[in-house]
Amino acid sequence: MSGDGAAPEMGGRRARGGGGEDADDVAGPNDWSPPARILVGIASLVVIIAGIQAASSIVTPVLVAVFLAAIPASPITWLARRRVPRGAAVLLVTLGTVGVVSGLGVFIGTALSGFLDTLPVYQARLEHQLDQFVAWLRSYGLGVSLQELWDGVEPGRALQLIGSLLSGVGGLVSNGVLILLIVVFILLEGESLAVKLRAAFGQDAEALRQLGRFLDSFKVYVAIKTLMSLATGVLIWLMLTLLGIDFPRVWGLLAFLLNYIPNIGSIIAAVPAVLLALVQYGPTKALVVIIGYLVVNNVLGVAIEPRLMGRGVGLSPLVVFLSLILWAWVLGPVGMVLAVPLMVGLKLALEVSDSTRWLAILLGPASELGGPAQADRPGASS
Repeated sequence: MSGDGAAPEMGGRRARGGGGEDADDVAGPNDWSPPARILVGIASLVVIIAGIQAASSIVTPVLVAVFLAAIPASPITWLARRRVPRGAAVLLVTLGTVGVVSGLGVFIGTALSGFLDTLPVYQARLEHQLDQFVAWLRSYGLGVSLQELWDGVEPGRALQLIGSLLSGVGGLVSNGVLILLIVVFILLEGESLAVKLRAAFGQDAEALRQLGRFLDSFKVYVAIKTLMSLATGVLIWLMLTLLGIDFPRVWGLLAFLLNYIPNIGSIIAAVPAVLLALVQYGPTKALVVIIGYLVVNNVLGVAIEPRLMGRGVGLSPLVVFLSLILWAWVLGPVGMVLAVPLMVGLKLALEVSDSTRWLAILLGPASELGGPAQADRPGASS
């Protein structure tokens, strides 16, 4: 009997011990070594990016709608504070958005069709001017063939790339109804989403406060960046119109879109306009166009925009360049426009938590490390 009674006890101990050993032997993610965590993180990131690329036809309109929804959020809040019902405020802002998107679609369509039709003519003129330049080099004893120089420089490709980018944006406008519907539902869901989050995380939950800080920062960034981009596009359009450059609306639209890309966006936007000025009027007018772009971008981008932002939300030039390559590969030409806002949103999301702030610092430029934003953080030296 004693043996019979001991057996279950021993079995129970073995079961409990075995269960305890199994629980101790199974290592969770927190027990992994740092290299293993890094490898798993990279593998997960690759799978996510591949999935986004496979579903780019669906993901792109959704991302554009989320980005656009951040722009009218401030006017809706302003109307709501003046006791306008949220439904009416969303309707008013939506009607304004419909007007802007419709006008943008007509604008892009008319400007782009004329530009694409004339593109072969401009490429032929560039080749002719390059031929003259080669002849000038040969007059000084420099033996350079036209084909070698053309293959090395290929200035006509810049115009082709711009046409592809604007065609991608125009194709996105054709999905305007879908994007508009997503924007409307996001705006209508805004107020109830806050209630749901409070019910899910609690009134004083840190996660809710962090999410609120991120959304506020992102809305401010998008609003200010859109305002500065619009001002840049209008000024570039006026300048090129006064100088008599063909298709000034196209170059103004391009300056507006690429102004979302810091550092290199203004350079990319200036290249086709400068080439066109060179084709139409020669090097003197092209130099005037270069100076005009420098003045507009430095006044708005260097003198005014940082003052309106109030704190650093910039990205490292390397991060900007790599994000352009990545998102252009994942989402196509529209990815170039969305790349930097997406990365800025990621950086702002990482900044709100102490555990991920180091990643935000790595994404940002070194110039922010000693700025006011760093000094205001807890633990920063005064």
